[in-house]
Amino acid sequence: MLLAGCGGFVGTCGRYLVCHWSRRLFHGDFPLGTFIVNIVGCLLIGLILGILEKSRITTTAESAVLIAGFCGGFTTFSAFANELWNMGNKGEWGMSVLYLLASVIFGVLMVWVGRLIVR
Repeated sequence: MLLAGCGGFVGTCGRYLVCHWSRRLFHGDFPLGTFIVNIVGCLLIGLILGILEKSRITTTAESAVLIAGFCGGFTTFSAFANELWNMGNKGEWGMSVLYLLASVIFGVLMVWVGRLIVR
């Protein structure tokens, strides 16, 4: 649990920095920071799992730090769901559908790319 917490701390700090950076560069309604961390997090989990599976050295400690910890702290699915709800609540249905589809499609694509890179 402590290892997962340490990984989560690093992931959460990374998420904070990416979201802060994106708000300074992009001033539109699209939640770019959350989108970026979710897509990059999907790529990272694909890469990490692919490397661990390929090397056959998957240990509980590595999984705790990298998957549950770092990726869990870095990705923001709960924030994603809340932002979708907020968009729908404001009647921004087009932006909401765009965000939902882009996040799911690119997220799954990045997991595939991460595993493909490792092969």
